[in-house]
Amino acid sequence: MSTSGQQQFRYTQTPSKVLHLRNLPWDCSDEELVELCKPFGKIVNTKCNVGANRNQAFVEFADLNQAINMVSYYASSSEPAQVRGKTVYIQYSNRNEIVNNKSPGDVPGNVLLVTIEGVEAGDVSIDVIHLVFSAFGFVQKIATFEKAAGFQALIQFSDVGTASAAREALDGRSIPKYLLPEHVNHCHLRISYSAHTDLNIKFQSHRSRDYTNPYLPVNPTAMEGVLQPVVGPDGKKKEPESNVLFASLENMQYAVTVDVLNTVFSAFGTVQKIAIFEKNGQTQALIQYPDVTIAAAAKDALEGHCIYDGGYCKLHLSYSRHTDLNVQAYSDKSRDYTVPESSLLAMQQASAVHATPPVWHNPQSGPVQSSAGYATTGTVPGQAPPAWNPNLQGGGSTFPSAPTGYPGHSYAPPAPAYATAVHPPGSSQQTNHISTGSRLLV
Repeated sequence: MSTSGQQQFRYTQTPSKVLHLRNLPWDCSDEELVELCKPFGKIVNTKCNVGANRNQAFVEFADLNQAINMVSYYASSSEPAQVRGKTVYIQYSNRNEIVNNKSPGDVPGNVLLVTIEGVEAGDVSIDVIHLVFSAFGFVQKIATFEKAAGFQALIQFSDVGTASAAREALDGRSIPKYLLPEHVNHCHLRISYSAHTDLNIKFQSHRSRDYTNPYLPVNPTAMEGVLQPVVGPDGKKKEPESNVLFASLENMQYAVTVDVLNTVFSAFGTVQKIAIFEKNGQTQALIQYPDVTIAAAAKDALEGHCIYDGGYCKLHLSYSRHTDLNVQAYSDKSRDYTVPESSLLAMQQASAVHATPPVWHNPQSGPVQSSAGYATTGTVPGQAPPAWNPNLQGGGSTFPSAPTGYPGHSYAPPAPAYATAVHPPGSSQQTNHISTGSRLLV
């Protein structure tokens, strides 16, 4: 609307002692409104930060003529009304008075309703929210959820005074950039008081937390770390840990079997379950340990290392969102080492009844790298994998039988002090030292 059009609009409006002001700073205060309007008369009421962008306000004068004087003055003045250097547009309101019905958001309480603008639900973790608000006092409980208004959180303090201090300091402010993901440019906090006085938190999870009850059960979905990033002591995001590792392998010159993975990963602790699968043409695997500590040690040591010399079958590791794999106890692509050996043996014998009796191959037909009393081997595509005789290992060492389809052979998982690089079939090279470079370093 042009300037002349705006003036004509002002003059054709029905005068009211309530004025409507637009284009204000989004955090304009009542004091700034009163300062702008008081030269024209007594201000009896104000209402700030209304509208979708919170940049509008209403001002009510004690007398109609005072409101008319203000509109007339700025309509004819060469200097527009301004607040903090921003031009403010003034017109009559279609209301005759400002009714300030105190909403629950205006009544002080110990629980704050926080709307975090400019972010998705997964961008700000509950740990970041706790870090920001605990600067003002002990945060008792937090619950996060999504509404039409955006990503919101209820934050419970022990008393009204602490909650009020946090609201006064943080309302309209932004969460520090270093606590946010890189793709989030800014996020504003809109804070009001909640009608709640005591939040009912049933589980500790990535969406709710009760800091007053450490014995509250943990919701299983809280372990789904991909939904919420975890914040370290420095306030930066870190990958949520899990007892299950997700492994992807590149440069697959040789096949990687369940036994190969078990030998490599059991160097750090007991491997409970393994599952191998193909996705988008890439070999991937899940390796389950009994606890997060062992998984973390294995991940740190094996990330980027190669199972075979020459840079073949390179491991890339991350934490999985799974905590307990559901796999077949014994198959070509999976293994459950928590199943008792007697059960495995029974399955092997049952399958052997209908199977052709196997033939032991000459162990010399496919040299196998032996070190620390155990060995693994990959399979060269197009060739049958060489089999070994547990009683014919070099150096007089014995090799516990890996799970096979042969009846009468039970499985005992190896427990090496360390794992070494594995040489592919056809290689006669022997190494008795911890390998570096392209060899696996544990």
